[in-house]
Amino acid sequence: MSWTCGTFLALLTVLVALSLCPEADCAAVPSSSQASAKESQGPLRRIFMKEADASNFFRRRSRRAVKSPDELNAEQRQVLAADERKREFHEEKRNEFENYVEEVDDEQNERSRESTEQWREFHYDGMNPPYEYNRQTI
Repeated sequence: MSWTCGTFLALLTVLVALSLCPEADCAAVPSSSQASAKESQGPLRRIFMKEADASNFFRRRSRRAVKSPDELNAEQRQVLAADERKREFHEEKRNEFENYVEEVDDEQNERSRESTEQWREFHYDGMNPPYEYNRQTI
């Protein structure tokens, strides 16, 4: 319970500090009367535009507008690069999986060979030569 009180006090302190800070007012968008006085400033002029200009911008560049050849080429290059990265990723994963399966098969074959040799040694009665030399040829 004490940590909630501590958190609440910390947040309250930050809120009071931000409300008393004089720099906090400069983050707000200026009103229309102040905006006309500051239109001569470069950065604000580039960021904010008039409503008519904004609507013209969106009217000129709607969803159905034809893209320029440069835009189409750039998008095509991005798609091809993404496809290449995807292909390389899947190829790497496939190679890793094939190596893993090969190692598992090798281990399994080694275990079965060892168990077969142990079985032959245990059941060898000494009367006949070992299994390797006792094969019947047809």
